[in-house]
Amino acid sequence: MLLDRQSRQGHLQPIGAFKIRGAAHALLRLDPEARRRGVVCCSTGNHGKAIAYAARHLGIPATICLSDLVPRAKADAIAALDATIRRCGSSQDDAQKEADRLVEEKGLTDISPFDHRDVILGQATIALELLAERPDLTQIVVPLSGGGLIGGVAFAAKAIKPAIRITGVTMEHGAAMHESLKAGRPVIVTEAPSLADTLGGGINLDNRWTFDLCRSLVDETLLVSEEEIYRGMRALFRQERLIAEGGGAVGIAALLAGKLRFDGPTAMIISGQNADLDQILSVARGDPVRVGDRMVKG
Repeated sequence: MLLDRQSRQGHLQPIGAFKIRGAAHALLRLDPEARRRGVVCCSTGNHGKAIAYAARHLGIPATICLSDLVPRAKADAIAALDATIRRCGSSQDDAQKEADRLVEEKGLTDISPFDHRDVILGQATIALELLAERPDLTQIVVPLSGGGLIGGVAFAAKAIKPAIRITGVTMEHGAAMHESLKAGRPVIVTEAPSLADTLGGGINLDNRWTFDLCRSLVDETLLVSEEEIYRGMRALFRQERLIAEGGGAVGIAALLAGKLRFDGPTAMIISGQNADLDQILSVARGDPVRVGDRMVKG
């Protein structure tokens, strides 16, 4: 089995992604007046779905701001949860500007997809569960985007086991946190279409939490190509019978590409399964899929 000695977390949550943890924790901590006014967020898809899901259960109005890069299937899934959708520009930064406007004009509470204390602490519960199940872990491999997931996982894991290795994996193009860590400060990147669309977006130049967490607690970040992500998705489907979107399959992609190093038991977080069904079926068959203006095949 491909995942014989690895733990799996994330894609089997109610919304098909780990994001429900941070979203639910953040909304549960809102005071009654903030709940009444409602919440807003920008998202590449899964955080918006998580906010919409938790908000509907708690009776909180939710507005989700999405760039044009977010696949229609993800936007439709959010709308089905009774959230208001706003399409805003060609990047997550554009979507965040719209969220900021709604905070200013309507008094909504912004729930960042990553740079929010309560969101980060919600994601940290994954590390608690992994180490409770496997205290012998020497490494956790985590999909890397804005840093909410890996920051929370690293914070909790290293508090319990300081020597554990935290490795982040992301796509080659538009990897904001990876480039920011290289530069030693938050930087702006150009977003690009990717099979790992949920890992897109910037980290905000005024990043408050996740950049420092990643800089101090993440041991290594790795890049994988679109072809490698394709192979990761296909291997999970065909060998493990697991549906994983590109952003959830980057760890397996790095494993198959020989980019990971091991010194003991390793857990790999498969963070989401919300890919377009036609895309998943094409990948499973080994057919090329369109990513932006090119066709990709593993």
